[in-house]
Amino acid sequence: MKSKEYNNLVDTISQIIISAQNNIAKTVNKTMIITYWNVGKYIVEFEQNGKKRAEYGTALLKEIGLDLTARIGKGFSWRNLYNMKRLYLEFPILQTMSAKSNIDKLQTSSAKLENEILINSMNKLNWSHFVRLLSLKNKDERNFYIIETAQNRWSERELDRQINSSLFERLMLSRDKKKVNELSKKGQLIETEKDILKNPLVLEFLNIRQDSSYSENDLETAIIDNLGKFLLELGKGFSFVARQQRISSGTEHFYIDLVFYNRLLRSFVIIDLKIGKLKHQDVGQMQMYVNYYDREVKTTDENPTIGIILCKENDDFVVEYTLPENNKQIFTNEYKLYLPDKKELKKLLKQYL
Repeated sequence: MKSKEYNNLVDTISQIIISAQNNIAKTVNKTMIITYWNVGKYIVEFEQNGKKRAEYGTALLKEIGLDLTARIGKGFSWRNLYNMKRLYLEFPILQTMSAKSNIDKLQTSSAKLENEILINSMNKLNWSHFVRLLSLKNKDERNFYIIETAQNRWSERELDRQINSSLFERLMLSRDKKKVNELSKKGQLIETEKDILKNPLVLEFLNIRQDSSYSENDLETAIIDNLGKFLLELGKGFSFVARQQRISSGTEHFYIDLVFYNRLLRSFVIIDLKIGKLKHQDVGQMQMYVNYYDREVKTTDENPTIGIILCKENDDFVVEYTLPENNKQIFTNEYKLYLPDKKELKKLLKQYL
């Protein structure tokens, strides 16, 4: 039998090695991105110093790529060099990242903000993240995804999915106009009940065809089968509690579709699934579920239960006149089985803002 002291020794050494490996990976990653930024810088300066050089465009990058590949090896295709050039052009303040004191030297508040976001996120984003982010022309949108990727440790695939699902636009549509600007500065903040809502919730990962015939049970089963992805779509702070939780009145049984807990709000979140248009009976049923949880389940140090009716088609009239004006517990949210059209969402945003 190995002694407790020996096991503690091995644990301590293991932690030191793992910590060192993580730090090395972060350092290598940061060095790589700054190196690529400098490559882009030299290419841009070379082009700008000769009027005809800028006209070469792709041809110049292909020639550089061939020469670098011959000298150094793979990783310097013209496409990759093009992204390095864009990295320099889109993030001109990246050179200040090695010293936070340099923030004060930046002339505009927007430049200072972007620099702070980059400094705080640098060790958590890799080159593939930056390549995807470079496709975003709107700086506010790009800053939002930089923050969220760093905070949530999104993989490149998850970042791509969130951009394709128009998370930024959906959150903007779900927020008070005063809170819209916070998204590009602080990311998604969960401070009030409404902050957990997205308009709409996108469930394309369930692989249910929009025109197919499916039941509420089919929808629920698909969500459970893809619970990890569903939790990511719900947002920050959610953990799964129960499925089809039974409530008994003594003579009759009721079943809550899905129950979650949000640690940021310190609240239970009940979700009821509806495959059709919202009806006032749906709201009444959710009110009963919320009341039951508030009186029988939640503890005194937890906040009131939140109820979300996830429906295919919302009805603002039913919501407005079924719930009290000061309602802060029950919300309705539409879901989509396909990725939303960014152009349509942007049109809605122009009307909203």
